[in-house]
Parts: sequence; C-alpha cells; structure tokens
Amino acid sequence: MRPLILLYLLLMTVSAHAQDPHFSQFFSSPLTLNPAFTGKFFGTYRISGNYRNQWPTLNNAFTTATASVDFHAFQNKIADNDTWGFGAMAYNDNSAAGAVKFNYFTASTAYHKGLDEDGQHQLSAGFQVTYANMLVNTSLLTFEDQLTTSGFTGVTSEVFSSSTLNANYVDFNAGLLYNGSTNDRNNFYFGLSMYHINRPVQKFTGAAYNLAPRVNFHAGGYMPIGETTSLHLSGLQMFQGGYSETMIGGAVQLNTNPNDIKSTSLYIGTWVRFNDAIIPYAGLEFGDYRLGISYDYNAQLIRTATQNRGGIEVSLIYIRRPSTDRPVNCPKF
Repeated sequence: MRPLILLYLLLMTVSAHAQDPHFSQFFSSPLTLNPAFTGKFFGTYRISGNYRNQWPTLNNAFTTATASVDFHAFQNKIADNDTWGFGAMAYNDNSAAGAVKFNYFTASTAYHKGLDEDGQHQLSAGFQVTYANMLVNTSLLTFEDQLTTSGFTGVTSEVFSSSTLNANYVDFNAGLLYNGSTNDRNNFYFGLSMYHINRPVQKFTGAAYNLAPRVNFHAGGYMPIGETTSLHLSGLQMFQGGYSETMIGGAVQLNTNPNDIKSTSLYIGTWVRFNDAIIPYAGLEFGDYRLGISYDYNAQLIRTATQNRGGIEVSLIYIRRPSTDRPVNCPKF
C-alpha cells in the first residue's frame, strides 16, 4: 500500500485548497455547519460526536472526528422566549494515513431571539473562534526518489525541519439562522454561515496559503405525513474557493408514540451529493439519544480506485431533555 502515499498527498492537497473536512450527515454536526446552532435544541445541554472514514480501501486516506458540547445559560436573566447558548468543540482530521494531522479547538456562542410570545419563531446569530494546529509526520511518508527495484527502500533527498512541519492559526466563524413552527408537529429553518472570515494563513515548508472562506446556505424542516410518521427534509449549498457542493435529501421518521416526548423513532432516508455520491441513512432515536449511520456510495470516476467504497459515517447526539415540559420544536435534520 505504500505507493499509494503519493496519491494520498495529491488528494490531500486538492482537498486543502478546495474544501474543509466535512460530514455527509451535516445535520448531525451542528457546530461545523453554522455557529448559530449553538444552544439551538430543546433541553439543558447537548453532547455530539461524529466519525467519518472516507475511502477506507485507500488505507484510511481521510478520517475525521468531532466531539462537542453546548448548553443554555443566563436563562433567568433574559426574556422567556429567548435562549442564549454556549459551546465547545474538538475536531480532528487525519490525511495520508495519519501523516498529516489537523487539530481544531473551538468555542462558540449564539443568541436566539424570540419573535413571538411562545418562542416558536426565533432569529439566531452565532460566533465562533477556533485555534487550529497542523502537524506533518514525515516518517509516515514515502517519496518518488525512494523507489528502487525492491520497492520504496531508498533514502529520500527531501530535508525537513520541525519549524516547517508544524503550523498554528486562529480562525473566526459566524452565522445567522431562522427557525419557526406553526404547530407542535412541524418545524422549518434556513441559515447562512461563513467560516474563515479572517482568511487565516497556513504555512508549510516555507510557503504560505490564505485559507479561502467557506460559505454555507442550508435549510430544512419536518412535517407529519401520518399519525406516527413524519417527513424530514434538508439541503446544503456550500462554496469555498473554486469549489461548490450541493446536498439534498430526506428521511421518514417512524414514531412509536408521537405523544411521548422521549418515544423511540426509526429514521430511514437518503441524501445525494450532486456529481459525487448517493448517501443512504438510518437513524434510531431512543430516550435522549439519536444514533445515525450513513454510507457514501461513490458516483464519480474515483469509484474504480475506491471500489465504490466511499465512506462510512457515524453520529451520536445526546440531549438532556425534561420529561414533562411542552417541547419547543427545533431543527433535527
């Protein structure tokens, strides 16, 4: 598998200039989608985790994981129909079989202003600050001049120093979100977010690159289609540098008891990333937990190299919710 390292580096370079690491289950990673989602949930606190292994047949070419927590604060000091959220996230992205590592640490806050007496309609504004670190482990890399008749057994002429293989920067992100409901069984939202507002500089082996801003337009909602079933829809349009990505899809929720705040539900659906992948999704909601599993089925030219194994993704969200209060509908997908 070592000759594929050169392919990893090529893919990693294209990805770095085209787009940030991101999730097919964008709806299950709220703080990487829009800072205005901070604290946007029914409950007292939320813990989220995501893991993605892209192109596993290429020896774990890209693996990405996040862990986040957000919560409400100062509720007794603000209006009853307002909410103020705070959150933190750790974010790790490994490329080239772990040779290139990015680590991110993010703090965020968002204020959700009620537009009506019951807080069924809210306008939210959020802000994030991120510390990022990039590290390259050259011991895991092989280069063309190491290739001999016996394989990659030669000694490379490449020379690196620790100062060129470790980079840090501070990043700023912000977003807006509108959320509304007309009854207890529906919800709709749309939002706009921008990441890398300050265009931070990434430095590597003496070269410097300004990180292009990433702009997200996203929307979604759910509505009942039966006594125990609901339809959830969502879409994302992303732009970064010269790259754009469009995703749209939905899932059907099968609810065992819609009148129970913590009833068990099964979700079955599919999302599509245009000109790239079809993404079947299955989710299970039980108690205060929601587990989601999806799989990217490549629909592009690279599917030959990846043997159609695009990437598996798992998400887990825990929201500490009361058992008796009237729920406030919030975005779920």
